[in-house]
Amino acid sequence: MPTKEPPFLTKLAWSLPWLARYPLWRAKETVRRITDKSEKQNLIFIVANHFEPAWNRTVEGHDLATQILRVKGWHKQARAIGAAIRDYDDTPFRHTNFYPAEQYHKPLLDQLSEIQSDGLGEVEVHLHHGVDSPDAPENTRRVLEEFRDTLADEHKCLSRKTISDKPMYSFVHGNWALANSAGGHCCGVNSEMQILADTGCYADLTLPAIHSRAQVPRINAIYECGHSFDQAAPHRSGPDVRVGKRPKLPILITGPLTMNWQAHRSGLPIPRFDDGALTAKYEFNLKRLDNWREANIGVRSRPEWVFIKLYCHGFFDYDQPFTIGEPIRRFWDKVLSLSDQTNRFTVHFATAREAYNMVMAAVDGHGGPPGLYRDYELKQIMKEAKSLGSSLKLAQVS
Repeated sequence: MPTKEPPFLTKLAWSLPWLARYPLWRAKETVRRITDKSEKQNLIFIVANHFEPAWNRTVEGHDLATQILRVKGWHKQARAIGAAIRDYDDTPFRHTNFYPAEQYHKPLLDQLSEIQSDGLGEVEVHLHHGVDSPDAPENTRRVLEEFRDTLADEHKCLSRKTISDKPMYSFVHGNWALANSAGGHCCGVNSEMQILADTGCYADLTLPAIHSRAQVPRINAIYECGHSFDQAAPHRSGPDVRVGKRPKLPILITGPLTMNWQAHRSGLPIPRFDDGALTAKYEFNLKRLDNWREANIGVRSRPEWVFIKLYCHGFFDYDQPFTIGEPIRRFWDKVLSLSDQTNRFTVHFATAREAYNMVMAAVDGHGGPPGLYRDYELKQIMKEAKSLGSSLKLAQVS
């Protein structure tokens, strides 16, 4: 829901911890690009959609009937762009739809489940809490467990390693305040990372959060929490996920955070940070693609697999065309054409689950086309249910 924009100087103060580290990160990446002799890049795109059909500019939000119509409209657009835009593996462009637990309505999740069944976007967990007053750990745990089980049991969403395991999920924190990283605002639960781990979260895709005090110093990385899960913001630093070492879950998969110098004023370049947002406020062009590639987010010692986690708010009316409509379709046409013309990279559209599976395949030493590992470790509960249903039908016939 809408929040008041903080003053510029306040946002600048929040940004100093990561801004101070940005030049060092940039210098290291410049050296890497000069010395890197790795093979053609495989670009793995994940779109984390803060999927909030209730959103409008009022506190109350849209009523349920309007939300249902909006999700139906989204499904129609998802079919259109999925048919038009296919990746190297012939996988359709789609989003990972992080639906807010506190806004659950069965008819909406039934529609989202249908979108997932069509192969147009998997459902994962989003949560806004502690907005008016700090949440309690017990309540956070209860909400996450109940929503996880509802998604899995009622809607056949989420994933697990084997059919007998508990469901697992990826996560995006509402208002960016992961693990109480916003100074007590919009969360209040210091032990949230431990709760996520206990309830089956395998990856967090909240960051970057450059417009919020929740942005931590660690940028442009797939990494582990470097601090105890029971303290606030344990993800403020931590080691890279690397080949040969299984990480402690949940891992952090951040999106790109790079500086773009394309804008000019009075003939002088004006710096602007690109955080991978799909929005009308940030033009789509191939320079943005270069910035995302240069962030070089991946598993250490597997440099040819580059993970580019983008994000959007799919039901901001003014942004929706840039998340699933004609502007982003034209952009992907250009990207795919550039891939064909230059042979410098391949494009792979992945959900959060598939990206995690690719990360784990890299950790275990696998290489080659990342599309081979979409189901490497975690499998869709929905596909398991369909397979089980088909087996039962065959058994009944025989």
